[in-house]
Amino acid sequence: MTESTALDPEDRKIVTLARSARARNGVPEGAAVRDETGRTYVAGTVALESLQLSALQTAVAMAVASGAKSLEAAAVVTEAEAASGADLAAVRDLGGAGTPVLVAGPDGTVRATVSAG
Repeated sequence: MTESTALDPEDRKIVTLARSARARNGVPEGAAVRDETGRTYVAGTVALESLQLSALQTAVAMAVASGAKSLEAAAVVTEAEAASGADLAAVRDLGGAGTPVLVAGPDGTVRATVSAG
């Protein structure tokens, strides 16, 4: 586990944004991604009858819809122990296999950093 204070400031920022989205919206997960220009996109879980997206899938979709060409990093705050395969695939599709994905618990402590590949 990694204390969020030990992270690079930009990575700490996306973990904090993801945690805030989760708490503010009362959803199971919050996520944030940083694109190649340093812009961030923040999202929570989408759970509509006709549309189900994880927070990380939603954040990636927001980045794509805003014109992002790549991702530098992604973060998800969740009670799950790991990012799902579908989440990693979404990050990989935009950022490439080497894009780091930070998986943090609800308290913001990073449990793991994995590559999207």
